[in-house]
Amino acid sequence: MTRNVTIWKILSYLIMITFTLLTILPLIWMFLNALKPHALIVRNPLMPPVSFYVLNFVRSWTQGHLGVYFSNSIFYSMVSTLITVFIAMGSGYALSKFSYRSSRVIYMFYTLGLLITVHSVIVPLFIMETKLGMANTRLGVIIPYIAFGLPFQIFLATTYIKGIPDAMQESAIIDGATFLQVFRKIILPVATPIISTMFIYTFLGNWNEFILVQTLTSDISIRSLPVGINSFAGGMSRDYGLQFAALTIGTVPMVIFYLIFRDKIAQGFAAGATKE
Repeated sequence: MTRNVTIWKILSYLIMITFTLLTILPLIWMFLNALKPHALIVRNPLMPPVSFYVLNFVRSWTQGHLGVYFSNSIFYSMVSTLITVFIAMGSGYALSKFSYRSSRVIYMFYTLGLLITVHSVIVPLFIMETKLGMANTRLGVIIPYIAFGLPFQIFLATTYIKGIPDAMQESAIIDGATFLQVFRKIILPVATPIISTMFIYTFLGNWNEFILVQTLTSDISIRSLPVGINSFAGGMSRDYGLQFAALTIGTVPMVIFYLIFRDKIAQGFAAGATKE
């Protein structure tokens, strides 16, 4: 029995180590190649840099307009995430704590949104925004971000808030609190773990989103970082150093973001999983 446990333990560690290496090594290889000139990358892409060739980062930032793309990504991600989380928490509270006959139907329609992919509606969405005059605008990007983010976030919020005892709300109402006060002073503070998870998950998804901005915008001034990085695969595709530098600029902030908030993500999903 002990021998079998030891074997499974070793296999588990080997699988985790293998998965970790498969995740980290490509990132290290990308960063090292970003510090090499194009000629050296072509000759030997696996050789480490002999010196720190930081000109790749300077050129990719200036020539590729990454500063504009970077600020747009922050704007889109932050605004759409805040609105999505706020609407999801309000909807989750209404769907889980108010016994309307239509609650289940509304919740069902929300969760059906999980089955709709961006690729399946991108053409009619583009046509609709063009007719409404919203194509190639910031609002035309933010609204789809919110719409596609809401189904999963409402699912998380509703599941979590259902686990909050009804007695807390009933006691507050008996003391004269309104439903809005209950939401602000009881539901939101108690739901802090899942709010953190929702915010981080939505922010990362919006930051990495590509197809919506690529399709719905054409002006450089309103495009996001993933679309800007993709432009290096076009006219600048002959300079691999610029490509690796642009990829590094887009990847490093998200790696840092995850390392800072990884505990919040784990706590939020663990808390949500324990709620009935």
